[in-house]
Amino acid sequence: MARSRPSSETPRLSNRRRCLVAAAVAAAAPFVRAQANGPALRFGLTPVFLDERVRLLKQWREHLEAALGMPVAFVQRSTYAQVLDLLRAGQVHFAWICGYPYVLRQRELRLVAVPQWHGRPLYQSYLVVDAAGPAAELRDLRGRSFAYSDPLSNSGFLYVQHLLRGQGQDPGRFFARSFFTHSHRHVVEAVAEGLADAGAVDGYVWETLAELNPALTARTRVIHKSPDFGFPPIVAAAHVGAELLQSFASALFDMPAQAAGRAVLADLRLDRFVTAAPSLFRSIADMARGQGSAA
Repeated sequence: MARSRPSSETPRLSNRRRCLVAAAVAAAAPFVRAQANGPALRFGLTPVFLDERVRLLKQWREHLEAALGMPVAFVQRSTYAQVLDLLRAGQVHFAWICGYPYVLRQRELRLVAVPQWHGRPLYQSYLVVDAAGPAAELRDLRGRSFAYSDPLSNSGFLYVQHLLRGQGQDPGRFFARSFFTHSHRHVVEAVAEGLADAGAVDGYVWETLAELNPALTARTRVIHKSPDFGFPPIVAAAHVGAELLQSFASALFDMPAQAAGRAVLADLRLDRFVTAAPSLFRSIADMARGQGSAA
């Protein structure tokens, strides 16, 4: 079988879906650009989590600005690699990334906070398939098409690679075709719409979608759940001073005490943000080393 290399292209979705994406981007652009033009705290995000959540971003920005007493700009990029570039270049102060890029660049980043979900700062990777299909476990997906979220996603890429190698499989040859969607929601949509036979998705995102859009997740079926991993963290760039770092962390930790903060947490389906030690991501670092990544 020829080696399958994940494509970076997202499969073509419906015209209605593309219009919704364009509308969301257009709506978000003014407040992101306006704040970025002035002296603002810049917070990097990808669509991996906050996909088309314009109202939520506006609420979160307003809460952070009130808590910090300074403008806040959300700087959105398509991939974790692009957000890491912003952090390393000092173009953003903070970013919400994944545990995988965090362990790869841990010496250059500082751990600020981790979300708490259902009482724990943990989450899982889900393998999802067509709800009506016959697949019951990973080995049933040999020679099929597979959707990953991002090459630097733990739940959407690294864990599946680790799982396949643990079963004596070559991840580059196991699937007939694989591609990256750069959004966990798009992974679910790709499977639901038949653009992929299966996919790897953040369990928190799938469970949140099951609340917000049950008709979508009902078209998929979870056939495997990973062990628990440290929830994707919020990190600070190396250039951020101690005072700003502490102020930003406090604004996150104080969200349950503020009405605006509680509204954002409710929209995110999170309990709160909490402190964490780098050891929370040890299992991801172990998998990264197995992948041949420098952790």
